[in-house]
Amino acid sequence: MISNLLVKSFIKDRDNTQDEYVRNKYGYLAGVVGILMNFLLFGFKLAIGILTSSIAVMADAFNNLSDMASSIVTIIGFKLSSVPPDEEHPFGHGRLEYISALVVAFMVMLVGVQFIKSSFERILNPVPIKFEIIPFIILFVSILIKIWLSRFNNFIGKKIDSSALKAAALDAMGDVVTSSCVVLSFLAAKFTSISIDGYVGIVVALLILYAGFSLVKDTINPLLGEAPDEELVNSIIDGLMSYDMVIGVHDLIIHNYGVGKSIASIHAEIPSDKDILDIHEIIDTAERELSEKLKIYLVIHMDPVNVQDEEIYETRQELEDMLKQNPYILSIHDFRIVGKGERKNLIFDVVVDPNELDRNVTKDEIKKNITKLVKEAHPCYGCIIGIDRKFY
Repeated sequence: MISNLLVKSFIKDRDNTQDEYVRNKYGYLAGVVGILMNFLLFGFKLAIGILTSSIAVMADAFNNLSDMASSIVTIIGFKLSSVPPDEEHPFGHGRLEYISALVVAFMVMLVGVQFIKSSFERILNPVPIKFEIIPFIILFVSILIKIWLSRFNNFIGKKIDSSALKAAALDAMGDVVTSSCVVLSFLAAKFTSISIDGYVGIVVALLILYAGFSLVKDTINPLLGEAPDEELVNSIIDGLMSYDMVIGVHDLIIHNYGVGKSIASIHAEIPSDKDILDIHEIIDTAERELSEKLKIYLVIHMDPVNVQDEEIYETRQELEDMLKQNPYILSIHDFRIVGKGERKNLIFDVVVDPNELDRNVTKDEIKKNITKLVKEAHPCYGCIIGIDRKFY
């Protein structure tokens, strides 16, 4: 309810999240809210930590300070990622949003390392913890604030598909766990004189490190080139197959240059007996309409397929039946027959499971196995085989 109220109050045209300007406004709102909430929590927890001599509380306080700095980095990341393309960066600067999330992750890990050291020192030189009811209540309320902040960041992150804000939501929920440990440590001081503050500080620091490591893993994947979103893949394939004369698609490759900044290429199979100008008009229309609808830059390559030749049709069907027994092969495409008389070549590409290629089977082994199967059934056929990976 509060999240929707903030969005309604500060973001005009809030439903148009595909618009870069609106999307950035969402990012700025989340960043500002994060700065205010975390600064407030830092101040309260630092004061409590000093008054009660608790290293665990102070560790949690500086974790909130790093979260505030993370929100600042997130705002900067949104700002820089929206810089228009230039001569040196023709695909824009959208990946800077991922880099900003990576910076946030390393900042979180740095805080964890620093407080492992501080916690060890507290174990070696324990200091009595003073339990007071007002600080205890404030710490408990801080947990509720972090739960809301996590839900808020997750709400905005899903709204605009932001990896940085989804990471911030995960980090905030991790803070809920660490703060809960701190509260338990603080409460234990009321019932025992045994100092567990340093040990809880180490637990908190390790949880902070784990959260930072998880953020690194989640934010580095888009920079390395992770598999594209399944929904986008299906939208491109289904969208292209809906056009007249497109009888098959393959070789889909999607490059991500930031949220809403994807470039895709795909091959469309079209009947070879149709007028090339008519086909070209259909492909041009598909490129333009799908690019606009899916907010991507789509390039379509035409592959003519002979659908009239009975030998080609029957041989392809037979080959597909043979290859169904091979667990490594997903599909074939660009099938044709060249040559005359008793010596002919089957020319085609096979799509191989990327999890198997070069691990359990090599390209040469695949080619030899297929050629052997074809030769056993049709000695007059040779094979010229291309190996393709599946990129989605």
